[in-house]
Order: sequence, then C-alpha cells, then structure tokens
Amino acid sequence: MTRPGPPDSVPAMATLPQNQNVAPLREESDEQIGYRTPPHNFEAEMALLGAILTNNRAYERVSEFLRSDHFADPAHGRIYEAAARLIEAGQIADPVTLKNFFEADGSLTDVGGTQYLARLAGSVVTFVNATDYGRTIYDRHLRRALIAIAHDVADRAHDYDLDVDAIKQIELAEEGLFDLATSGKYGEGFKTFQTALTDAVDIALAAYKSDGNVTGVSSGFPDLDGMLGGMHKGELLVLAGRPSMGKTALVTNMAFAAAKAYREEIAEDGTKRQVDGAVVGFFSLEMSAEELATRILAEEARISSAKIRRGEMGQEDFNRLVQASQRLAAAPFFIDDSAALSVSAMRTRARRLKRQHGLSLIVVDYLQLLRPPTEHRVENRVQEIAAITRSLKALAKELDVPVIALSQLSRAVEQREDKRPQLADLRESGTIEQDSDVVMFVYRPEYYLERQEPDLGTDKHMEWQASMDRVHNLAEVIVAKQRNGPIGTVKLYFRKEFTRFETYQSDDRSPEPL
Repeated sequence: MTRPGPPDSVPAMATLPQNQNVAPLREESDEQIGYRTPPHNFEAEMALLGAILTNNRAYERVSEFLRSDHFADPAHGRIYEAAARLIEAGQIADPVTLKNFFEADGSLTDVGGTQYLARLAGSVVTFVNATDYGRTIYDRHLRRALIAIAHDVADRAHDYDLDVDAIKQIELAEEGLFDLATSGKYGEGFKTFQTALTDAVDIALAAYKSDGNVTGVSSGFPDLDGMLGGMHKGELLVLAGRPSMGKTALVTNMAFAAAKAYREEIAEDGTKRQVDGAVVGFFSLEMSAEELATRILAEEARISSAKIRRGEMGQEDFNRLVQASQRLAAAPFFIDDSAALSVSAMRTRARRLKRQHGLSLIVVDYLQLLRPPTEHRVENRVQEIAAITRSLKALAKELDVPVIALSQLSRAVEQREDKRPQLADLRESGTIEQDSDVVMFVYRPEYYLERQEPDLGTDKHMEWQASMDRVHNLAEVIVAKQRNGPIGTVKLYFRKEFTRFETYQSDDRSPEPL
C-alpha cells in the first residue's frame, strides 16, 4: 500500500453529450459547496517522521510539545507514537524496527506497509529542520482545534438547554479558548544553574532594598511579613479556622492592604511595571460583593458595619463614610461573588483579569465552596478537595501570582481542651496541607473563653474575668507550615466592631492609634 497523502483533487465528473438539450453538469469546488478541508500539512508530517526515522535525535527536538494526536493523518500519528515508544524505551526507531512493531499487532498495512516506512526515511535530506516541522504540525493542530471549538459554540448556542444559559455558554467558550492558548506554549524547559542563581540573587537584592525585607506582596502586618517575607508569586497560601474566628475579616484586611499599596512606575521603554502592592482578584463564594464592600468600608471608616446596614449613623459618621469610600474607590480590588463557582470558571476569569488589569493576587473565600474541575468530578469528597487544591496551586504557578484560599476546620478542634488548631484539623483532605506552600490558622482565645463564663460573684468568675482581660481582643495567626521559612505564632489585635485586625502592641496589648 502506498500512502502519498490524500489526493489534492477530486476526479472530474462525466459530461453529457453536447447535442442533448440538457444543461451540462458543472463542477463545484469545495468552497462552492460550503466545505473546506481542515488545516493540515502532510508534507511537514512526512518530513518530520522521515527525520526521526533517519536520526532518532530529531525526536528530542519535538517531544516536549508534540503528541501523536496532533497529526492530521492518523497513520502518521501512529507511526510517531510507535517511534516515540521505541526511542523512550532506549531502542532504535527505524523502518526495520517499526515493521516488526506493527507486524506484532497486525497493523502494518494500516500505516502504509514496509514500502511507505522506507519511503519516509529515504526522502529526508537533513533533520536540522525537525523543530520547524514539528511546530508547523502543531500550528495546524491548533487551527483544527479552533474550528472544533467554533462548531461546539455554534451547536450549543442553537440547542436550548435550561441548565446552560447564554452566560454559561460564553464561559465555556472562553474556557476552551484559554485552555487551547495555554496548551500551545512550548515551555521553557531546563534552566541552567547560572540562570537560577541570577534569579535568586535578584530576589535577595529586592528583599535587601525593600522596607521590612519583604520580597513578596505585603500582608499589611509587619510581624506576619517578617515571618513570611510577604506573599510570593506561584505560592498557594491556605488560611484556615473555625467559624467566627475572623478568617474572612483577616484575608480581607490583607488583600485590601495590598490593593491600597499598589504602585506602578513607567520604565524607560514606556511599559508599566508594578513596584508595590497588588491588583487583587477576590472570589467571594460566601458573601455578596455588597456585603464585602460594606465590611471594607466599615473597617476603613471605623464605623460598625451593623450601624451602616441599619442606617444608625450621625452626620459625622456619614461624612467619614463618604470620605472613606472616596479613598477606596481607586484601589485595584475586583470582586467576583458568583456562587458555586467551578475551578475551571475561576481559572478562566482570573486569566481574563490578568490580561486586562495585570492581576497579582488571588483570594478564594472559601475553598470548600468551589466546585472541582469537570474532569475530576467524583463521588468522593476527599478526592474532590484534592483536585481543587491541585488546581489552585497550578493556577498560582501558571499566572505567577500568590493565591490565598480560606478553608474550614473540622469539629475535632471543639473536642479538645486546647482549642488551638493543628494541621490534622484541616477539613476533608490532607492534600490541603500537602499542596500548600503556607498553612496558617486564625485563633481567638476570647471567643471560646467568653462562652465558659461561670456564675457571677463566685471565685471562679473572678478568675475567669482575669483571664478575659488577658485575652481581650487578642488574636493569633499560627503559621503551621511554610516550605521556605519558619513556623510560629504572630499576635494581632482584633477590633470586633469593625471586623478589623491590627498590629499587636506587646506592652499593653492596645491597638494602633486611630
């Protein structure tokens, strides 16, 4: 069997005798009948396969980005896959070994037979252009994939489905396009140690020059930054705690402090460069955007959020509220309050925000409310959480930003005498600990102690009151895991009425002045 590739022309149609009073049949091209051949380049496929069969080192030049399903001709894909298996097994891939390989599974005729394999190898002059051939094949694969996505978008738009509205269809289309775009990156491959050392020295230099020796995004709390060195690009940070500990309040304080500190400068070439703070994308799966904005406004204006909601403000309070809103309006802080958001949809929206506004910090409130990627949806909740944490870590590395995810803790905390959280308390999955670069817990001893108040007037009540005075408004951030730094506890001051955390003053446990 000879495989010179698909025919370039269609056999001519028979014509009727001229003496008949019938209009002759007219040949129509593919374009005239509404059909176009999908993008392909069989010559490049043959040239690459020939180069590989002639010199197996050609495979190393394309193996990082090219797969067998990228070939337009299925037979070429099978030949490439077979050659790859032989080469990766340390064997020679040439017409002889491939003939034996295909004869073993009875598919030799499917790939054109011995003569076609020999023809591929014999038609190559050099393997120097193997990378160019591979990229040409990959480009045609991407074009075919684009066409397939376009057809899927059209089909879904025509089919009326109550469960998938038009907005969801747009998200699915964006997800498909972004996945295709990122899969098209060839990757940097290995870095020399000299390059890695240069990058490490640059980071150390930035820390040396910065105030407080912070190399990442500052949390707004000097003691916490001193332990973490800031929130670093590509890291997944988990902030966990029991309900009412102030997880959302703390992460909101941290995120908005980064947004308020955002500063950029214009380089000599005219491009903008971030020099401080962060553009924040806040995925609030539990609270609405309005609730979150009210919290931030209450914290900035030092007015109780309950008073704001009930309208119990005097003229002075209202003026302070307006002034605070004007100060906050320009902060690069973006909120997505979609409920039951999937990891895939979140990734798509984060990529869009990165492209449009230069996203540099992602917050997820909270992890257990995310839906896992579609391809990982299983009945086992532990596996679902594992898929979610892996996806969040991958997102942090892909977008090169820190990702902070809030997490619930199990009820095991409530059963212990010492209520301080431990890594074993992370709810539903040990992979949260495994996939995270940093795990922090929020703990407020006052919350538990005030629920143990004994009878008034007793000696125990006096002891209890003394204990309450010691822990009044005290909060602890327990850094239980850090891949690249120490673990320990940082004390903060918590203003419950404003849901605001502040730097703890060790001398009298008083907050920073208003």
